[in-house]
Amino acid sequence: MTGFPTPYEDVNAIVAALASGIQEALGASFVGLYLDGSLAIGDFDPGKSDIDFVAVTEDEVTEPAFGALQALHTRLAAGPSRWGKELEGSYISRQAIGARDPRPAAQPYIDRGDELTLVHQERGYWVIHRYVLCEHGVAVVGPPARTLIERVEPDDLRAAVIGILEEWWQPMLRDRDRLGNVFYRCYAVLTMVRMRHTLEHGAIVTKPAAARWAHDALEPRWRLLVQHALAWSRDTPPDLAATLALIRETCGAAGLNS
Repeated sequence: MTGFPTPYEDVNAIVAALASGIQEALGASFVGLYLDGSLAIGDFDPGKSDIDFVAVTEDEVTEPAFGALQALHTRLAAGPSRWGKELEGSYISRQAIGARDPRPAAQPYIDRGDELTLVHQERGYWVIHRYVLCEHGVAVVGPPARTLIERVEPDDLRAAVIGILEEWWQPMLRDRDRLGNVFYRCYAVLTMVRMRHTLEHGAIVTKPAAARWAHDALEPRWRLLVQHALAWSRDTPPDLAATLALIRETCGAAGLNS
């Protein structure tokens, strides 16, 4: 790794350890490591954000390489840096990341605080990640991400949002367990306004930018809910009933029956 991919010394240290470990585990199959999510798009908050990454491989990850990557993430999570437990990312082949397939096959994925597993992401997940990587991705090691990815069009993003709403968020109107966590409700509210912005404009913006847009573009009844979500506090959590109503309205705006 050359240079410092982020303004945060402790984040750079764990990214360097991740890059070195991935290259050792993958060997000749390694293509590149990229930061996406909040570190790429510009709304990273050291107090609540995780470290989103995508590692591109020449071929599908083999079973021995998968085991080595699992061991790497276990070591990083047990290490002295708190960021070792805050890594969230995927390993995907050059062919899969470059395709226009809205839902490629299962890929190795790690969620913050979890272990590396094979996950078949919901429809649209990779479309959004391709867009962020192409437009904003930070190359830690490897060629610029835009050289690996075909351009994502606005209508592709709109279709991706609809797919994620249908497969991930719409079921929460019935199964509300995740929304019992006040911080997940904050995430849900900000994701909804971000999705509304994407449906309207065919682009991805930061959550704060989407919240500012929503203040004027959406009905005034959502303003307090969005303010509480931005505060990210146990003292003023987003109201559960209002959060569910916003999810329902966002599904409706996408043409989905709730």
